Amino acid sequence: MSEHDENVAAHVEEIIESASKPTSEAAVEPVIDANPAPAAAPLQEHTVDHIIASASKPVAPPIARRGVSFDNVIDFEAHKARIAIFGCGGAGNNTVTALTEKGIDGASTVAINTDAKHLYVSKAHKKVLIGKNLTQGLGAGGYPEVGKNAALESKGELRELLKGVDLVFITCGLGGGTGTGAAPVVARIARETGAIVIAAVTLPFKLEGARIIKAEEGLVNLRQACDTVIVIENQRLLEIAKDMPLKKAFAVADDLIATMIKGISETISQPSLVNLDYADVKAIMHSSGGVASIGFGESDGEDRAFECINKALNHPLLDVDYNGATGALVQVIGGNDMRLDEINRIGEVVQEHLSHDAQVIWGARVLPELQGKIQVITIITGVKSPYILGPLSRDEKSKVKKSRELGIEIIK
Repeated sequence: MSEHDENVAAHVEEIIESASKPTSEAAVEPVIDANPAPAAAPLQEHTVDHIIASASKPVAPPIARRGVSFDNVIDFEAHKARIAIFGCGGAGNNTVTALTEKGIDGASTVAINTDAKHLYVSKAHKKVLIGKNLTQGLGAGGYPEVGKNAALESKGELRELLKGVDLVFITCGLGGGTGTGAAPVVARIARETGAIVIAAVTLPFKLEGARIIKAEEGLVNLRQACDTVIVIENQRLLEIAKDMPLKKAFAVADDLIATMIKGISETISQPSLVNLDYADVKAIMHSSGGVASIGFGESDGEDRAFECINKALNHPLLDVDYNGATGALVQVIGGNDMRLDEINRIGEVVQEHLSHDAQVIWGARVLPELQGKIQVITIITGVKSPYILGPLSRDEKSKVKKSRELGIEIIK
């Protein structure tokens, strides 16, 4: 190293040493060389000055792909369809507890009741004691009018829960006080916020005379506020579950409701190989005036494709005529071994029941844990069934109004 280079290196070390001392120490007087060296030649690129200058340049953001910026990042959670499941009264609370325990992705469960004790044991994500001033948490006493007024008292709280929700499921047992009276109020609030509203309800046994009358009136009120009402008659349990213990027999109806709601909720909220979303459900629901059947089937048999769609279309608790149906949404879920011809087979069976110009939307989802199995979830619109009801027509509303005025049977 030349004498010139040694002088430059010593000078740089002196600057670095001075800069590295804490600022609290006394300032160091600059060193002045009485015999300065000749003017230095320009430093090469590898010198400290160049390194320091390079380090001070602004660094580009660590984005690997061209044209991507943080401003373009989407909050996918904020853009998901919001789904809420409301269980009204004792039977409804039981259903949402079963759903919550089963585990449901992409939807929140809400239990509402006038009975604080029943609400206490619910496992729903949210619990609402309605009509605190009216009932003091002691229940509706079997009076639908009390259930209705309790819901109206808590209308503000219910509206807040329903704000921004896109799809609302309402489940209850008709014939009691809270479910029969409160469910139509919840449905009306949900419709006012712009949500699609689907109710799944149970009707009492024929031997429960007084409860049947209340249930029929509650069903009329619910139909006026919902897009679709799916009705399960407890009486039909005698045909398919008469030899079962009582608790298991009632669980058949609860399981049907829970499975339908879980299936549709997860179809909308979870990503798929061929995706279905809320807009698809909305399009299908609005294509038929709001009369729709929801089905679920699963099979691991030899002809699993046919078996699962046959189960979805022919549940013994729902007597449905699909001929001339106007639309269908079909979600097929299976393991890594699910084949294209099986999906096609399911589509062919559904198509057999539809009108020639029916709108059909399908999706497919692969879940490794379903290896060897196929599940199918259907929403089929424009169906005919005494157990699946759309909103009341103008003529039906007129008949209902007149029958109430005259005090005769409401509707057949």
